[in-house]
Amino acid sequence: MDIYGNSEIWFVTGSQHLYGEEVLRKVKEDSEVITGYLDEAREIPVKVVFKPVLTSADAITGLCSQANNEDKCIGLITWMHTFSPAKMWINGLKSLTKPILHFHTQFNRDIPWKDIDMDFMNLNQSAHGGREFGFAGSRLRLERKVVTGHWKDKQCIEEIAIWSRAAVALADTKKLRIARFGDNMRDVAVTEGDKVSAQVQMNYSVHGYGVGDLVKECNDISDKDIENLISEYGDLYRVEDRNILKSDFLKDAARIEIGLRNFLERGGFKAFTTTFEDLHGLPQLPGLAVQRLMAEGYGFGAEGDWKTSALIRSMKVMASGLDGGTSFMEDYTYHLEPGKNAVLGAHMLEICPSIGGEKPKLEIHPLSIGGKEDPARLVFKAGPGNGINASIIDLGNRFRMLLNPVRVIECPDMPKLPVASVLWEPAPDLKTAATAWIIAGGAHHTGFSTALDKRYLHDFGSMLGIEIVDIDRDIILEEFKNQLRWNDLFFHLKGGMA
Repeated sequence: MDIYGNSEIWFVTGSQHLYGEEVLRKVKEDSEVITGYLDEAREIPVKVVFKPVLTSADAITGLCSQANNEDKCIGLITWMHTFSPAKMWINGLKSLTKPILHFHTQFNRDIPWKDIDMDFMNLNQSAHGGREFGFAGSRLRLERKVVTGHWKDKQCIEEIAIWSRAAVALADTKKLRIARFGDNMRDVAVTEGDKVSAQVQMNYSVHGYGVGDLVKECNDISDKDIENLISEYGDLYRVEDRNILKSDFLKDAARIEIGLRNFLERGGFKAFTTTFEDLHGLPQLPGLAVQRLMAEGYGFGAEGDWKTSALIRSMKVMASGLDGGTSFMEDYTYHLEPGKNAVLGAHMLEICPSIGGEKPKLEIHPLSIGGKEDPARLVFKAGPGNGINASIIDLGNRFRMLLNPVRVIECPDMPKLPVASVLWEPAPDLKTAATAWIIAGGAHHTGFSTALDKRYLHDFGSMLGIEIVDIDRDIILEEFKNQLRWNDLFFHLKGGMA
């Protein structure tokens, strides 16, 4: 995604004039070396930019203001090479609107035991300089990531890389527009929510359209454009029945795809929703179009689920360039054989081929819901490996993100179920995971990814300032219930903390 090529992280070093110009020159040199090393690290997908060493409150406030107003800057990495009195940082940090990573490192890896003297000690004060800076962040209730270790350690680089991807996703939310065709599936609760609160908390905006607006766009598509797209289908996918390439049903699917893409591009939308209950004027439920648009990086939510649509887009941004894929998903049905419990994840049509472990088949089949013509879709199974399910729900007074790691396993043949699907074992097991998910109010729609793990989503959720709940291998249900109770109290009181 082009957002990575246009994004920068600013490397900011704190010090003070007390040490003299010679020490400050060395601080600058060391900072430039670390910045260069991070910038060249292939794991970090964005440019890391050196900024002048900060030694006064005015300089700090000025840089934070500059960061706020620079679109390319997606966040700051701060490092205290020496002691940097924390009161200098208060006004700047209070005004900062970009995410911050506190890198608690030092230039030297080892103590030079035979040569260490007071000059060395004065220069290399990260151990307690970082604690002074840390106090300022805690006193301000500043949400930040803390990474500790030597700047060449692989683990530190990986943590910074994960945080940087979350920061790119956060920047994307600030420009994210979601097109919502029709309303929610009628009488469904969890896909509803407060769009104003979502924009306040999570930045993105949701725009509603009648399906007729999309129909008008589709009606303007030329036969030539449809022919070209169908030719592309034939080249990209397995087509066991070549006659479907001449089918009117496939022509309708291609027309919908082109019209939908044109609508989204013209409106600057990067995510969208549809619902099978509101298709007036469309000959079939958009299936193939949704799958292909998701593969290009669009977020999607079925049945009007705009929260999941936004989440999918953010997960797509974080996962860009990584191995694996990300898709809209739903826990559809269970396999409860003793000792082999598993979840079949699928949907009517709309699963992204990026998670597929095989070349998708292009097929057309009836859909026993919606009352429309037989829709086209890509049929495939996800290959084995690790994955994660994520869900965002609106609890009325806050948003909660639930995370559940899963192990994707081989799925048996299902010759009578022509949809894209995934079979997984949730952590720690289906019984515990499903019970915890229900207790926490998790939605039936999720963002599913084989490219991300919970570290990315923790960093992203922390930047948004929302509640994050893990359902993982260490969960104990009674303790989990208590955690949710404590979280209720914390978020109730959070607004009054100062």
